[in-house]
Amino acid sequence: MADELVSSIHDSPIGGLTLVASEAGLRAVLWPADDEARVPSVAGARSGRHAVLDTTMAQLDEYFAGRRREFDLPLDPVGTEFQRSAWNVLRTIPYGATMSYGEQAAALGDAKKARAVGSANGRNPLSIVVPCHRVIGTSGKLTGFAGGIEAKRYLLELERRNAT
Repeated sequence: MADELVSSIHDSPIGGLTLVASEAGLRAVLWPADDEARVPSVAGARSGRHAVLDTTMAQLDEYFAGRRREFDLPLDPVGTEFQRSAWNVLRTIPYGATMSYGEQAAALGDAKKARAVGSANGRNPLSIVVPCHRVIGTSGKLTGFAGGIEAKRYLLELERRNAT
């Protein structure tokens, strides 16, 4: 039997985020205009309540208020082995800091895989919680982000303001 997925929309300063939980944990944090094809593992989620969603909402509220730097949630992302490895590196980027795609690829053992890392980050189903917004271009430019560049800028500024 397939996982039963439960979803709920959570209002945030950057729009309504769709949160999806499985029996094992948080499956996704999706943007208001997210393309369903980006995170196919959440298809069929039904709207409802779930303890993981309630905890996620509370922690997101703390994050946006500048009172939370790390999320403490059971996570259940679905992806390839390479994608999951790339997403694990994202979780090592400190609050308020950034890393380039090349640095992330080097952390995985091959600095030449920056494009593959960018593609894996684009499929990160756990936006904000697994902070792909902290990855920037080598030049320091804000590049590719499922939530849009303005959302990425907002999140980075929020963290810079609250990092001290």
